Amino acid sequence: MFVELNHLLNSDLDKLKQEELTLICDIKTDGSFLVHHFLSFYLRAGCKVCFVALVQSFSHYNIVAQKLGVNLTTAKERGQLVFLEGLKSSVNVLLADGQKSEQKNPLQFLSDTSCDLKVLYDFVRNSLALSSTNTWKCPVLLVDDVSVLLSLGVNTIHLLDFLHYCRATICSQLEGNMVVLVHSSDDSEDEENELLVNYLCHHSNLILQVEGLATGFCKEVHGQLRITWKGSCRQKGEKDVVKDYQYRIHDKTVTFFARGTSAAVL
Repeated sequence: MFVELNHLLNSDLDKLKQEELTLICDIKTDGSFLVHHFLSFYLRAGCKVCFVALVQSFSHYNIVAQKLGVNLTTAKERGQLVFLEGLKSSVNVLLADGQKSEQKNPLQFLSDTSCDLKVLYDFVRNSLALSSTNTWKCPVLLVDDVSVLLSLGVNTIHLLDFLHYCRATICSQLEGNMVVLVHSSDDSEDEENELLVNYLCHHSNLILQVEGLATGFCKEVHGQLRITWKGSCRQKGEKDVVKDYQYRIHDKTVTFFARGTSAAVL
């Protein structure tokens, strides 16, 4: 049986769940297709979205979003989407040559990796702060991907503090949602990244773990997805609910199916 991601997650544009942290964890594959899904999903739902994009350019996300029926340029112009283009912002910081600007760059910490991420947190908080003229639904923070910050030399404790304050502000105070992508691997030598993954897994309400096929490339099956609904986000005392699927990525959609039911098998 082939189904779409919305049905797998029981997502309904009219009945948005709030105060949730969703973790996208990819292992030896690219899980960015899930980021594109959540970005288009929340914009269509009328949510205010702050997108911290540390991997690709705005034009890349916009091209993919248009295939999914969403125009990011329009969303930015009407104030629904606040987009932080990490690639451009990082270049501005590194090539600043000591020049000070009246407006702080959210990635200012790149010039001093010993400092914390308060400027980035302030950017996120101000972008999603409620106002008297606010016409959008629940605020949403998307981060693609948080592992990049470790690669840029950010202190692990500072990164965990940043995520903690974002979760407390957005999920608890503003009753919104967070979606964070992080890379993982079977190799536990990278202790800092493993600590980051463990922290996010512990605090997430929903975990989407994307993996490549152990058997290698297959035309009909591009990978497998494990969905874990944490017991803490359901009724007290309930155990985690885990379901496994395989998937195939198309030009505009992604189809999911039970293991062993792909066209390559049937």
